[in-house]
This record gives sequence, C-alpha cells and structure tokens, in this order.
Amino acid sequence: MSKPSTLTARQRQILDWIIAFQRDQGAPPTRLEICRAFGFRSPNAAESHLRALADKGAIDLTGGRARGIRLPARGSSERSPARSGRRSSLPLIGQVAAGSPILAEQNVEDEIELGGQSFKPTAHYLLRVRGDSMIDAGILNGDLLAVHRTQTASDGQIVVARLGEEVTVKRLHHAGDRILLLPANPAYAPIEVNADGEPCSIEGLGVGVLRRGLS
Repeated sequence: MSKPSTLTARQRQILDWIIAFQRDQGAPPTRLEICRAFGFRSPNAAESHLRALADKGAIDLTGGRARGIRLPARGSSERSPARSGRRSSLPLIGQVAAGSPILAEQNVEDEIELGGQSFKPTAHYLLRVRGDSMIDAGILNGDLLAVHRTQTASDGQIVVARLGEEVTVKRLHHAGDRILLLPANPAYAPIEVNADGEPCSIEGLGVGVLRRGLS
C-alpha cells in the first residue's frame, strides 16, 4: 500500500461516511449502498472513489467480496484524524434537488470542519433549515441541523422526512395507520400521511442544531 497522502474534501466525506456506517451497522457498506448514499449513477463511480482512498492508504480493499472494504488499524496520520473527529468534516446540504439522494453531490453546498462524533448519535451531515415551521423546537430559518442517517425513528423525535419529492424537518408521530409530521409552530398545520397515500420515508434523525443564519 502506498504512503497515506492528503484526502480531498469529497474523499474525506466518503471515508467518514464509511467509518460511521461500519460503526452503526457492524459491517462495511457495499458499492451499491455508497451509490445510494451519494447519488452516484453507477457502482463504477463508487469504485473509483474507493480505489483513490485505497491508493492513499485510508482503506484496504479485498477483491471478490461485496463488503470487501477494511479500515486499517489506527496509526496513520491521515486515518487517525478521521476516526477521532479532530480533522473530519460534515457535508452541508442546502436545497435538495427533487427526488435526489440527500447526499448527492449537487446538494452539497460546503464542507464544515466539524466531527460527526460531536453529536450522539453520530451526525453524518448538516442540513440547512428553510422556513420557520420548527421555531418552537429551537430550530430557526437558516440553522444547520445535524442529522444522523437512519430510516427509523420513534414518536416525538425530530426527523428529516421525504414526502414525495420534497424533504422536510418535522416531529414524527404515528396514529394508527397514519403518519403525522408535526410542526413546532402553531401557524402551520400538521402534515398527515396515509399508509396507502403519498410515499413518506425517514431520511434521518435531528441530533443537534448549529446557529449560522442565512447569509
């Protein structure tokens, strides 16, 4: 393996996501899971990024295995910061293009030098909040919501939900076969989702707020 060298912002983003995925799931991701997370059109794009990470000593690749990604032992000056969070960064997601994966490249505004391990559970990205529907929960227009990627959440938790082609931040509540996405502002009505109606999926769990404001 070649001597570790500096990762690009995109490579560090993918490496941090792989580390978080393995910690949360107990196994490394497949190429297809990487494609879905980052909006790559084919596994070849994921493979290209993985090869670049391997060439820089950030990961090891095992041929012939769907989950053949290995994180080398600690000790490398390049790998250790990504694990410890001292030099890791989180992608900042701005306006989410309709129907695109949240972490698709066209949605990433910037990289914020902040370790995901600063939040519990670990944050995988920051989402710029638009609107004031969650002001009573302390989430204001322009804030950055730290989000833990998950497809499940409990009643009362603040979630990032995909409703059709739109992404929204609301508090989750189940009522029989219905899902209610509750605002934290009396000026807004709850969003009701029927089990057999418009598709709704959980994209992540809000785990913290950074107050940046709109520029």
